[in-house]
Amino acid sequence: MKIKSPERIICLTEETTELLYLLGEEDRIVGITAYTVRPEKAKKEKPVVSAFISGSIQKIKSLKPDLIIGFSDIQAQFAHDLIKHGFNVLIFNQRTLSEIYNTMFMIGSLVGRAVETEQLIEGWKSKLVKIQSDTRESAFRPKVFFQEWDEPIISSIHWVSELVEIAGGIDCFADKREGILARDRYVSKRDVAEANPDLIIGSWCGKPVDFDWVYNVEEWKSISALNCNRVFEIDSSIILQPGPALFLEGIDKLRECILKIK
Repeated sequence: MKIKSPERIICLTEETTELLYLLGEEDRIVGITAYTVRPEKAKKEKPVVSAFISGSIQKIKSLKPDLIIGFSDIQAQFAHDLIKHGFNVLIFNQRTLSEIYNTMFMIGSLVGRAVETEQLIEGWKSKLVKIQSDTRESAFRPKVFFQEWDEPIISSIHWVSELVEIAGGIDCFADKREGILARDRYVSKRDVAEANPDLIIGSWCGKPVDFDWVYNVEEWKSISALNCNRVFEIDSSIILQPGPALFLEGIDKLRECILKIK
């Protein structure tokens, strides 16, 4: 009997959609999340079936998927509900760059594109090696506070912390990145003040950075980043999605922010 790859895939997060498009396997996608922005044409071509932590079970049923792919412990309840309805659900929980590579390879392998996926990954690895090599020539490595949320204040997830260092910065809260859950990366306003970052890079998943809020937090008003007007924003779609966007655009934007203060 010939073993078949999944032919009707629903992607509960954007990075799986983007990867399948890059591999030329977009015809397998029968449903996507509302938060999909990459590639731009995906939202025009594919039906939206979910937000991030919830979705339309009825709509998903109507699309008859043979596999649903998601990301993060945050989708645990949604995955639970889908499984109870009899769907095949595959949830990844990648946090590091290495885990992201492995996850993409597994997804590529599922659709018979292991070789092509490995080629993409090797190209992205080479790009990061080149950037890291360039940053070694820099005498100054600025302290970076990468902020994922405002209330509570959340510092960078593991892969972003790694990319900050590759791009030539020092993550002020690198010790927090080993935390699996978001609450493991909570920091206080006083923590930020004591770290005294040279720049703040904000990427608030689901909403724009409130620059007025950042500049008017009483506890950290005297930090270097604010005194020198070094507060930047990176679109969450290219830095907080654990997939191709990180390597195609996210690392470049991160490097650009860091270079602005040298």
